[in-house]
Amino acid sequence: MGVAVGFAIIEAEPSPLQVEFGRTALIIIDMQRDFLEPGGFGEALGNDVSRLAAAVPPCRAVLEAFRRAGVFVIHTREGHRPDLSDAPPAKIERGSSSLRIGAPGPMGRILIRGEPGHDIVKELYPIEGEPVIDKPGKGAFYQTELDLMLRNHGIENLIVCGVTTEVCVNTTVREANDRGYRCIVLADCCASYFPEFHEAGLAMIKAQGGIFGWVSGSRECLAALAKAMDKQAARYARGSGL
Repeated sequence: MGVAVGFAIIEAEPSPLQVEFGRTALIIIDMQRDFLEPGGFGEALGNDVSRLAAAVPPCRAVLEAFRRAGVFVIHTREGHRPDLSDAPPAKIERGSSSLRIGAPGPMGRILIRGEPGHDIVKELYPIEGEPVIDKPGKGAFYQTELDLMLRNHGIENLIVCGVTTEVCVNTTVREANDRGYRCIVLADCCASYFPEFHEAGLAMIKAQGGIFGWVSGSRECLAALAKAMDKQAARYARGSGL
């Protein structure tokens, strides 16, 4: 099916936002096994990974709908080269020496590209044609080709999902805002190990009239996409004389 080119309004905070889905991309941030699955790096740090796993079902619903509509989808993974040449010493040295970047972890070396824990969870696994951005930092634009990809596809709006809300999601939204993209963060498709950080992260994005973007939910996003697809179908029917 072709891209849903129709305009539709997404109900959001601080205000509804009209978007053209033909100029919109879904970006799913760092839904990696080490962060979300029991026995991974996140749990080894003492976190309750079920809080992150709760975002998977609504995120999957959005992902599947966007795939059916032909909307551009991008995935990201945080991780580093095996030789750690792209990992700043100040980042490596943080935390317990046994749980640092590159150290042996429950699912392979921690935050190292190619290790089992670095990969995306099976429920949201990329399909052919969906780019995967391997990023060495928290933000998805830092030292990556994300901006180039988006501009080459004529993207103006980003639907943002992923983990964690206050770190990689928030950083990416701020980077995107500075580059002129409109960001709509789907609250139930994002998560944090710390519920209060999740709420604070969303509040910062939508504060002061949407200083960094808009906050919505999967239901509101899917409803808007359905309307855009209906408009596309009606336009096609009129053009075909049906």
